Amino acid sequence: MSITRHFIRIGDRIVHYRKAGTGPILLMIHQSPRSSAEYESLMEKWAPHFTCIAPDTPGFGQSDPLRGDPDINDFAEAVHALLDALGIDRCAAYGFHSGAIILMTTLKQRPERFARVAMGGYAVWTVEEMALFGDAYLPPFHPSDYGEHLAWLWNRILEQTWFFPWFAVDGDHRLSVAHDDPARVDAVVREMLDAGNAYQAGYGAVLRAPRDIPPADSEMPPCLITAYDGDPLQDHIDRLGDMPSGWEARKVARPDDHQQASLDHLLAGEHAAAPALPEADDRGFVAIDASGFNGLVHWHGNRESDALHLHASGRALDSGSAPDALHIDLPGHGLSDGWAGDAPRDWAGWAALIDAVSAELGTLKTHIPAPPPGDPARLYPDLTPDRFGAYLTTAWQIVRARHFFEPWYEASAGNARAFDPADLAPEKLAIEHRDLLRARAARPYHLALIDKDN
Repeated sequence: MSITRHFIRIGDRIVHYRKAGTGPILLMIHQSPRSSAEYESLMEKWAPHFTCIAPDTPGFGQSDPLRGDPDINDFAEAVHALLDALGIDRCAAYGFHSGAIILMTTLKQRPERFARVAMGGYAVWTVEEMALFGDAYLPPFHPSDYGEHLAWLWNRILEQTWFFPWFAVDGDHRLSVAHDDPARVDAVVREMLDAGNAYQAGYGAVLRAPRDIPPADSEMPPCLITAYDGDPLQDHIDRLGDMPSGWEARKVARPDDHQQASLDHLLAGEHAAAPALPEADDRGFVAIDASGFNGLVHWHGNRESDALHLHASGRALDSGSAPDALHIDLPGHGLSDGWAGDAPRDWAGWAALIDAVSAELGTLKTHIPAPPPGDPARLYPDLTPDRFGAYLTTAWQIVRARHFFEPWYEASAGNARAFDPADLAPEKLAIEHRDLLRARAARPYHLALIDKDN
């Protein structure tokens, strides 16, 4: 079952969501500071039963943040605004951890909107636990000139699986689910890099949210709350107190048990059919099957344009460079999917893919940048996530050096290039840094551009 990706405009905000499956709508709210990407494997499991809609909550993933200093009610109202924009009157819903907090508030605001609800853990902090969190749990997260923020980020995400809260490094706060898997840490690191300091607003709203559930005598849709062994919120099951009729909370052994119990609960009721869902008209994804690539290609710009602009190798689309044209992230770059196998190193393979995208978008002219000077093997070193997060600082040093030398790895007077000091602002380097980390196909695309010119 394939997962598609979509954008929708709600007022002056863009919301990104993933969709999979057929049947009635199931709204899925992710935890902070993650994005809807964390639900991809679960969406594949549940897609035979539901049309799974998993939005990036405001400020996370590819969704714009809310303005000002939003609280949990603002995040819940944003969920309702999304459902309104999508034309969804009533649906089933699922939330995990902080996603459950947002969902609970959304449910209390308009219980008639939900047919059935399932939650993975629900935090009911004590006064002492809240005092422990304090300001330490959510320090500001801003990029720094020399990438110091990346060392902190790697260790913060890694040790969140060792201790909870992550900064309470003592025996009383050790977790039984500790790991040091670079790929799992990298997945969360990338989502934090996307969120930036907006994570404080989203995560902070959850931590400050009231921990009460609806009164026992309130009219609510059926709800199941489960938590598995090793989940730091499992003990909170005992703190929930009296619940409305049709509500149940239980402890289970494994994550699979939680997922199966949630699915069984969600399937038990009657659900309306899914409506047709609208999308933004200036950005989105097209499904392409050509030249060994079978996935989604991200586009942005004017759909009436006949001009398609490609970005340089190791970069991503820049719609500001030609605002009246169409731009794409090439496969293995930006928000587009990667190649199923090795990306082609000849121009014929990339050309066939680009032709397929052009046919889908209706463009006639393609603007192709020249490859940057240098040895592709040195321009794009291996940035595979490693146990100590060194790939993050390596990428940061590369994007900084690119402004001083050409090629960046030749730090000499003879290779010095003119630069604008304003381009060294950490916020600008952070964008280039994310682009480089995502550019898994940078080297083969560079080689293909050389092949094209020979």
